Amino acid sequence: MKQKILVIDDEESLVRLLRQCLEEQGYRVLSAGDGLQGFQMAQDEYPDLVVLDLMLPRMDGWETCRRIRDCSDVPIIMLTALGAHADRVRGLDLGADDYLTKPFHLSEFAARVRSALRRHRPPLTETMMLRIDDRLSLDQARRRLLVDGQRVELSPLEYRMLSYLVDNRDCVLTHQRLLTQVWGWEYMDETNYLKVYVHHLRKKIEPNPQKPRYILTERGMGYRFQVPR
Repeated sequence: MKQKILVIDDEESLVRLLRQCLEEQGYRVLSAGDGLQGFQMAQDEYPDLVVLDLMLPRMDGWETCRRIRDCSDVPIIMLTALGAHADRVRGLDLGADDYLTKPFHLSEFAARVRSALRRHRPPLTETMMLRIDDRLSLDQARRRLLVDGQRVELSPLEYRMLSYLVDNRDCVLTHQRLLTQVWGWEYMDETNYLKVYVHHLRKKIEPNPQKPRYILTERGMGYRFQVPR
């Protein structure tokens, strides 16, 4: 069955271009011309991925992203002319998985779609619990985190990043290695992504996020996961 992609954008010429690009890649494409319609379609159609513009009528892309993320972990790629650092961080904070600024190359767009879908692919294993220490455990089949026995929600990217850090505990992982292994080689220069997701993970796993014990910063290099002793 073809994977389903929902494009939420009011620029008809761009929607036609993206539809042609995605259909040539073998995807089924749905589209919505405003944020409210796009949110409703995201609820009704269960897309495998959402491509979301920010400057939308009826409901802007920020609010659309927030509402979609409140009820679904579907991958979201923001596609917008707003390329400022603050806009990118805001998009990631709201739960977007990727942020691509206009103008862009269709080949890069298609690569990012493939990467987002690949990262979101569900695991094939039965229940497998990885106990990190007395506080933290990872349910690797359901992609869940338990902190002190309580389930803590993780987005697909948060889980993927934490899992990779844990698998390489006590090793210094460079920014480039984390970006290429968690996001894909297309993201090796997107260090903003790391800062946002490390911030999110620390809030969820650290007793005191301001003084992290698990995810340590190696200045000028990257990050290291350690189990406190």
